[in-house]
Amino acid sequence: EVQLVESGGGLVQAGGSLRLSCVASGFTFDEYTIGWFYQAPGKEREGLSCIGISDGSSYYSDSVKGRATISRDNVSNTKNTMILQMNSLKPEDTALYYCVAGAGGITAQTTSYPYWGQGIQVTVIS
Repeated sequence: EVQLVESGGGLVQAGGSLRLSCVASGFTFDEYTIGWFYQAPGKEREGLSCIGISDGSSYYSDSVKGRATISRDNVSNTKNTMILQMNSLKPEDTALYYCVAGAGGITAQTTSYPYWGQGIQVTVIS
């Protein structure tokens, strides 16, 4: 059974930082592009960031470019883990954040990711 389990969300002050983690199981982690989508209240889900399989290629939406870093661990003791470090958080970052995995390349298309976590809430207060 495929599982993507997110952690690290919560309430944070504007200007602060957050580290979101996603632990994957049930599929061959190092053969999948993995990433994060987010859904703000009243809005559609949008691609936030994703990271490729082995070459370190990555994507960041304009909304977080320069404020976020995505990484993955395929080999060490924390393998099958993806991290999204977000800094300089803004109230508009408030959303439900989803960990996703897909067999294709780097993309922000929702339909390219068949595997989704349950989502984790991030609330940024000013």
